[in-house]
Amino acid sequence: MKKHSVERLAAVLRVLVTIALICNLVILYLVPVAVVSGGTSLPDSVLNYLNGLFRPGEDDIVAAAAAASFLAWFWVWKSAYQAMLTLFLVVSGVCTAVILRQARNVLGSILREEPFSLANAMALRRAAVCGFLISGAALVRVIFNMAYYASLRPLASYNTLFIPLFAMFGLLCLVMSALFRQAADLKAENDLTI
Repeated sequence: MKKHSVERLAAVLRVLVTIALICNLVILYLVPVAVVSGGTSLPDSVLNYLNGLFRPGEDDIVAAAAAASFLAWFWVWKSAYQAMLTLFLVVSGVCTAVILRQARNVLGSILREEPFSLANAMALRRAAVCGFLISGAALVRVIFNMAYYASLRPLASYNTLFIPLFAMFGLLCLVMSALFRQAADLKAENDLTI
């Protein structure tokens, strides 16, 4: 059977979503390393760290680097700011991983030619909940930063943009979930009629 353009696109998107999910999980593990490093030279430090892991030199100790990245999970709780930043990034990263996993499931059902199913409706509902959680985490972080700095300056940060952006994403996923649920019900009703 010849694949339609939608199925080819779904196959390509599923591969891209899988790559994004794997990258998200790797970066999620490295969140404390990024927070502890202070973010001043984050790209260089993370690049050097990964370079040392995958291509160790004569004087590189891979086990020490791996241990340091594990210990960074304990070091980040020393200050309130680092703890809040780590919590925000971890919650956002876990929710993003769940959203990517749900997208992968939906794309898989499209490849199986079963797009209108209750499983897709539930996957979109889970993605909506994760979108609302990211929005809530951003709101908590903005409020924390306003109290921490005793200023309104955090209102001009990217976190403030996350609040309505992910709230709208959650609402859109809820609407899509309701549509998929209704389509699945109509499909089941039509299948019983025939």
